[in-house]
Amino acid sequence: MLQRSPWQKRQTAFIADTTALILFFTTTGIINERFLAGMAWDQVLHARILGALLMVPVARPYGLWRDWVMKRATDRRMSRLLWDSLALLSFQVPIYAAIIASSGASGAGLLRGTLGAAVMMLVLGRPYGAFLNGVRKLFGVPAGGDKPMSLNS
Repeated sequence: MLQRSPWQKRQTAFIADTTALILFFTTTGIINERFLAGMAWDQVLHARILGALLMVPVARPYGLWRDWVMKRATDRRMSRLLWDSLALLSFQVPIYAAIIASSGASGAGLLRGTLGAAVMMLVLGRPYGAFLNGVRKLFGVPAGGDKPMSLNS
């Protein structure tokens, strides 16, 4: 088997985390923006383009944040669900609120969209964590929360 350099491992982890974040949250973002925030389709498109551009630089830092938070989880299902949800909520909701605000959501729509995203992050925390681990596995990257990762691994 070919041995990868530390730089190649970091690059692969970046690509895996970015792919997972863009695929998963483009889909859920469209649902939230259109049907909860009540944004027009052109606003949704703008938010998704902006969201995808912002996901590139934040996907790997979120992956590392999640790995760090998940170290607190036990092997129990409820513990993993709780910590995955808290990791996603604490990292992504502030970013998401800024995205939809800059895409035209304001007032009650901004509040509904942000609250909707918070609920979605609580509900989707563990499914996204499992999806992220699955994508990481496809790329040959250790699953976060199961095996702590660092920038040097």
